Amino acid sequence: MNDRSTPALPLGDLTSRYRTARRPTLAANVVSTSQPLAAQAGLQALAAGGNAIDAALAAAITLTIVEPISNGIGSDLFAILWDGKALHGLNASGRSPAAWTPDYFARQQAVPQRGWNSVSVPGCVSAWAELAERFGRLSFERLFDAAIRYAFDGYLVSPFVAQRWALQVPELKAQPGFADAFMPDGRAPRAGERFRLRAAATTLELIAETRGKAFYQGELAAKLEAHAAACGGAMARADLAAHANDWVGTITQDYRGFTVHEIPPNGQGIVCLMALGMLQHFDVASLPVDSADSVHLQIEAVKLAFADARRYVADPAAMDASPAALLDRDYLASRARLIDLKRAQDFGHGSPPRGGTIYLTAADAEGRMVSLIQSNYMGFGSGVVVPGTGISLQNRGAGFVLADGHPNRVGPRKRPYHTIIPGFVTRDGEPVMSFGLMGGTMQPQGHTQLMVRLADYGQDPQSAIDGPRFRIMNGLDINVEPSFPDATLAELARRGHRLVQLPEGYMDFGCAQIALKVDGGYVCASDPRRDSLAVGF
Repeated sequence: MNDRSTPALPLGDLTSRYRTARRPTLAANVVSTSQPLAAQAGLQALAAGGNAIDAALAAAITLTIVEPISNGIGSDLFAILWDGKALHGLNASGRSPAAWTPDYFARQQAVPQRGWNSVSVPGCVSAWAELAERFGRLSFERLFDAAIRYAFDGYLVSPFVAQRWALQVPELKAQPGFADAFMPDGRAPRAGERFRLRAAATTLELIAETRGKAFYQGELAAKLEAHAAACGGAMARADLAAHANDWVGTITQDYRGFTVHEIPPNGQGIVCLMALGMLQHFDVASLPVDSADSVHLQIEAVKLAFADARRYVADPAAMDASPAALLDRDYLASRARLIDLKRAQDFGHGSPPRGGTIYLTAADAEGRMVSLIQSNYMGFGSGVVVPGTGISLQNRGAGFVLADGHPNRVGPRKRPYHTIIPGFVTRDGEPVMSFGLMGGTMQPQGHTQLMVRLADYGQDPQSAIDGPRFRIMNGLDINVEPSFPDATLAELARRGHRLVQLPEGYMDFGCAQIALKVDGGYVCASDPRRDSLAVGF
């Protein structure tokens, strides 16, 4: 890889212009996650002679234990990684059970959001094994050391995790296995209290020993099938055994001299690429940063992109509009022309031409960079925990719709519309930045806002993370952080945006991590909205 004598993006004095005194980490080897113990687990893997892939996996496995509010052993995973020579994209999201025909949900108004009938096949265990086999340097078992230790001996629950844990208990306490696993003493643990999940330690040991085979074909698969059957679910061992990851590469959008990479559908990363493709037709940099004009333009572009994604994005085999059609330059120009610079609108989808989550990044001194995201979806996901295993299960099945004829209609052995998206940026074929942001539908709009701050306004990574964010909800409803200038919020409201201000650090604005390549190492920034930490050496 060719080192650049100057960074591809401006850095300034690396002092955030926004609300925090947080400084980025500058080092040759870096890891940044939403939870400090997991970040350090990744760093320990690097210090033990591992590479960035080992570090990312050690951190991801540890996060299933130390941040269970967002992910678990039964999560899905997507990753984009630069191996030192080339970029790779992995889709390790699972498919629906074979029994999930439309008739299976005939008496439902929607696919359930909780319980076994919201669970598609979890993919993260298979991703851990495949990434380690193809790119890792350490033994697979070594990657589990920190997670197993924290599961067996316990760890002190961090503040954000404790807060969100308590908020989810009232809804999930009745789900099978949840209270036994995640409500010691009949409640959520408080910040600073020690929490253990020893059943998960045993499960992780078995996954490490069998390189994940026990989860999809062996002892753990049998336990998942039995528990599903006992609780009225359809998941079978055959569904788990049929799981396969896909190396899908990336889809891209050129923006201000950079190339932004996302995983192709069934993920929603295309929303960011479409929004950036529309913003290309405006001189965003001429509009003051955080001004009403700039924010309004970004909001409208993201809304247009979401209108199309909700209509067209699905399992690739079922889509009736290709990613290439949705990213067609002329099509995006036509969509951009729908934006009224002085009025908020509620857009419908267009007609393109025919043809709860954790995010982490790790990078090493040899040039490898990893952008990885792993998720149970809605917090603890389905709320289901398989007894005696510590396996909490995602609720990705809730991403399906039941509408007849929709490409994302539920069906057997099918991937649903998926929210988790890692991001990556290159320039002239060389790596520039690994980045991402957790938070459901916030993710592609967060990616868009980060890229605008970095590429249009020349903000350094920490400032780009710290800057105020908006989140599109439904129609004209927009959530905003109150750190936007008062004049901006007043003018946005005058243009017809229905604004709801939410407190600083509110979880719905996501949590970002960035690793930016510079000569000799990386600038690694983390998000103050959660317990995040960027570490390195």
